[in-house]
Amino acid sequence: MMVVVAVSTFRQFAVKFNGTGGGTALNVVGGGGIGSNNSVSAIKSGIREQLLSRPRYCTTTTGGGGGGGTIVVSTRTCSSSSRTSASAFAGAATAAGNGFVLRGNVTDDGRSSQQPQRRTLYGQSLKLNLLSEIYCHGKLLETVQMASIYPDSKTFVDMKMKKTPNETLAAFNDFMEQKKEAPTTAEIKEWVETMFEKPGAEFEEWIPDDWIESPRFLQNIKDLDLRDFAKKLNGVWHQLGRKMIADVGINPEQYSIIHVDHPVIVPGGRFREFYYWDSYWIVQGLLHSEMYKTTRGMLENFLSIVQRYGFIPNGGRIYYSMRSQPPLLCGMVKSYVDTTKDTQFAMDAVETLEREFEFFMNNYVVEVNGHQLAAYGYKSSGPRPESYREDVISAQVFDKEEDKQDYYCELKAAAESGMDFSSRWFIKDGTNQGNLTDLKCRSIIAVELNAILYWNAKIISEFYALKNDTQKAQLYEAKAEQIKKAIDAVLWNEDEGAWLDYDLINKKHRHYFVPTNLSPLWMGCYNKDDTSLPKKILAYIERNELDKYPGGVPNTMADTNEQWDFPNVWPPMQHMLIVGLDGLNSQEAKDLAFKWAQRWVRGNYLAFNETHAMFEKYSAVELGGHGGGGEYEVQTGFGWSNGAVMDLMNKYGDRLTTDDSKNAGGGALVSYSVNTGIIATIVAFVVGIFGSETTR
Repeated sequence: MMVVVAVSTFRQFAVKFNGTGGGTALNVVGGGGIGSNNSVSAIKSGIREQLLSRPRYCTTTTGGGGGGGTIVVSTRTCSSSSRTSASAFAGAATAAGNGFVLRGNVTDDGRSSQQPQRRTLYGQSLKLNLLSEIYCHGKLLETVQMASIYPDSKTFVDMKMKKTPNETLAAFNDFMEQKKEAPTTAEIKEWVETMFEKPGAEFEEWIPDDWIESPRFLQNIKDLDLRDFAKKLNGVWHQLGRKMIADVGINPEQYSIIHVDHPVIVPGGRFREFYYWDSYWIVQGLLHSEMYKTTRGMLENFLSIVQRYGFIPNGGRIYYSMRSQPPLLCGMVKSYVDTTKDTQFAMDAVETLEREFEFFMNNYVVEVNGHQLAAYGYKSSGPRPESYREDVISAQVFDKEEDKQDYYCELKAAAESGMDFSSRWFIKDGTNQGNLTDLKCRSIIAVELNAILYWNAKIISEFYALKNDTQKAQLYEAKAEQIKKAIDAVLWNEDEGAWLDYDLINKKHRHYFVPTNLSPLWMGCYNKDDTSLPKKILAYIERNELDKYPGGVPNTMADTNEQWDFPNVWPPMQHMLIVGLDGLNSQEAKDLAFKWAQRWVRGNYLAFNETHAMFEKYSAVELGGHGGGGEYEVQTGFGWSNGAVMDLMNKYGDRLTTDDSKNAGGGALVSYSVNTGIIATIVAFVVGIFGSETTR
């Protein structure tokens, strides 16, 4: 039997085990200050079950197979013994004694080695270790990615092996020996294309069988042009559907994709697999399209992944297994249940949703001014496999290997936030100045991450109440309230009249606009009885001049050429702002929400009519203009763009209009786009010259 172990720099204690057959006996050897019988029980549960969770900052090791050994487990210091739960521990093996494997090193005396070790979460035993040597780290990955044989580094890690991992690695070693460890770029490309299939080999054509041509929500849209637009968007799901071929389940070790049982709707473009937080807005669109079977299948996929791995990776590939994304599964399930009234699904899912919630609470939470709040960042070593060469090159400014590894961790933390990349995560001399090498995402308490965790706790409480489990319902209601109090105490800034990210290094608020500063409105994480709040929020919006841009509210005011900075406008952020404002008990806020919805729908409509495409991101300086910057070309499709605008058309369909666009040649709407685009471009030029925001 193989036992999985985690080692961290926090408090440690050892557990001896005797591996016999399919069972595991555990005995505590050293306490190290853990001090709780519940802890012992939790460790046993962690070994019995599949991977519940892992400490946030840890290296890992395997215990000796088949026989006795020592497991060294640790957890971060917690202010409350109740936080020391099964999800805080990283030892795990399936009940069959053969399960998922974490790899790494441990010294003879049980202490962790200094070099951070990469962890692998998928498959079984040796096969999975070999798989990670190809797609996640190792000489093969380094050789191929540094040769830059494809314009997009993601291409190679999405390619299926034609042979087993063992045969592929053996062939690679032979190849390198034949070429005296110095193959040319052309030779590397030829070898890769001999041993791997083109990206997309894991999918077969699939048309969702629950798709209907004219879902009922179309009748909510009075403007006939917009109704036609929405109908065309409903047809885009055909282009974005993906179903895995049977071989992925039979031979998962030959693929980088994570096997799931049900088909999925993907974002589009280079994003061939599911992405975690994208799926929230995709689900909103699917529900309006009455594609309940497809939606439920996607949710069941996510729930199965949490059951297997303890959390949902950033995306549906093994190379994303070191990080998650904003945890919106609870929100997706609630949307499905609210729409279909399938409360049994909620009751069946709630324990799995609880498991994901506890994963985040045990692995991302730090103490800030006496409160517990979460920051992005799940530690792992090495460059991102899907951007390997880019990361290695940008890390060359660092002399020490330790600094390079920290930088790689920051890149992954920012990717985990979903906002990769942005000046939001830069800390230089206490400001948001700098570039990617100034990333300090792990040292920033993000408003939306904590607001989402509050929302998750509220939803879990609601679902336990459906089961008549009053004790659990009250527990999670209390947890939600605790998170809300922490958000109010640490992140609310009275002078600004908004919530602000918190800089752990400089111990201060970050006075820079990001749409997520208003994310608690979306999640309902505020005091509904505070009649002064709407005025404060509207004053914040006015001071930051968020209403002046023709294409939507930009993600930041810093023009850095990073894709999550000015002038780019992102569909999920616009949706979040609009829904949040509309929820306030203020007619002025509701009117502004509608105004922004009108602007956003018109911009999407205009761009779609001109290009026959929906874009991943748009431009603040031009109505209907698409965004740019970042690590790759602008992508079309596009899952979350479709879902966000469909939801707004459903919500405001009785009032939205494209009257200005009905003149010949596009009429006033096109003229408005061009003229205001010119004006806003001048604004962008001025911002670029005089720099990004500075601390107030």
